[in-house]
Amino acid sequence: MSSPETPTESPESDDPTWSTQPTYSNLGEIRAHLLPSKACRPRTPGSCSTDPQPLPPPLPKKILTRTQSLPNRRTPHASSIQVQLPRRPFLGSHSVDKSQAEVGPACPPAELTFGLTDAPLGLSLRNLHSPEAVHAALAARQLQGLHAIYARLRARFMGGHPGPCRPGHGFRLLDSSPCAESGDALYYRVVRVHDDAWHILVAKVPKPGADVPHPWGLELQASLSPHFNLQGLCGVVPEGTLPGAPWRGAVALAAEVPERTVAQWLVEACTQPPEEFVWAVALVLLQLSAALEFLEAWGAALVELRPENLLLAAPRGCAATGHPRLLLADFGRVCLQPPGPPGSPSPHAPQLGSLLREMLGLAAPSTTPLTAGLERLAAQLTRLQPSASRTRGALQALLWGPGPELRGRGAPLGPWLRALGPWLRLRRGLLVLRLAERAAGGEAPSLEDWLCCEYLAEATESSMGQALALLWD
Repeated sequence: MSSPETPTESPESDDPTWSTQPTYSNLGEIRAHLLPSKACRPRTPGSCSTDPQPLPPPLPKKILTRTQSLPNRRTPHASSIQVQLPRRPFLGSHSVDKSQAEVGPACPPAELTFGLTDAPLGLSLRNLHSPEAVHAALAARQLQGLHAIYARLRARFMGGHPGPCRPGHGFRLLDSSPCAESGDALYYRVVRVHDDAWHILVAKVPKPGADVPHPWGLELQASLSPHFNLQGLCGVVPEGTLPGAPWRGAVALAAEVPERTVAQWLVEACTQPPEEFVWAVALVLLQLSAALEFLEAWGAALVELRPENLLLAAPRGCAATGHPRLLLADFGRVCLQPPGPPGSPSPHAPQLGSLLREMLGLAAPSTTPLTAGLERLAAQLTRLQPSASRTRGALQALLWGPGPELRGRGAPLGPWLRALGPWLRLRRGLLVLRLAERAAGGEAPSLEDWLCCEYLAEATESSMGQALALLWD
């Protein structure tokens, strides 16, 4: 640190002057030079003393730092002490470090690219300029998300399956009266207990005088894996296990607890507005066609389809006021039916057509497009006898589209088939958005949501074309 020069008094001015203008960084020294000198002995005015005047003791040096909002870009003097802090320029309302904000001349700005969060999209900046690549990526992610939603809803609606009974399980009868009564059986609620786990099952008790069930059908029912629309058996309650039980002998245990039959449901549902009743009928028939499709794939056929042997139960994870879950429980009338060649008549089509016409006759006359489509389907079931798989596709198209307006009367087949692909991608995107909106509002998914997810996740242009051809050709 350079020391300041001794001030001299000039005859022309009493102010202290310096031969050079030094730079000070210590306020104590600056104040010492600005204050007038204190004489040690009296002096006469005008005299010029050459004795050096003692300086006041220097004050402790303080290091002053500048605020970050006032950066100093001057070159520091050799005699000054300055502490340079990292400058933080303000970019909008976000303050970043200098190393992040400034780029040297040798480092040009980096090209905009996708980070790790966008890597699963499989798109680069070059692909963003191609609408076809963007549309293909969005369509693939929509389909992938739809499959994930469908799998989660399936696990939710079919979760908690009790599994087969084992020797260590205990049983307790919950009610002495049946919870449901079908055409050939009574159902009683039973609790199966093992350690700390318990499940509510139903004991399926045959009615006195009921027809002897087909042995092959009962074996098939016992060997089936859990299916959403087929009543599965999980064991047998030996005779004498439940004291006070209103039946005798061993009875089979089923996993799902039925509430009523389709025949009982029709008496109540037909009082609804025609539009709601027809929609509910289509959902019930859709589930029945799914069960029959499973039987046809196994080479089995239902001899007689009766509404009093079709059970309805509340699906798990849904509101009690939602649409019911259909269970096909009449395996006593299932017989072996070897599958024929592709396109061969289905043994279930005439029965489905008769049941559909019977249901539609209970409702008030309606002119909705769904009613017209169901009437058309009933006629085609009797005339063409399509397979249960094709009937299921036609019911899906009637419920969630595409409708006949996509083709139009007299339109050529080529443009109509080419429009099915864009329609399917658009419909998938709209369904994902609707499910997201409902989930954000805290609404639980319904059975209809899951069935619609299943349809749009499995549908192809070919399957939709076959369904529309069955309905409107």
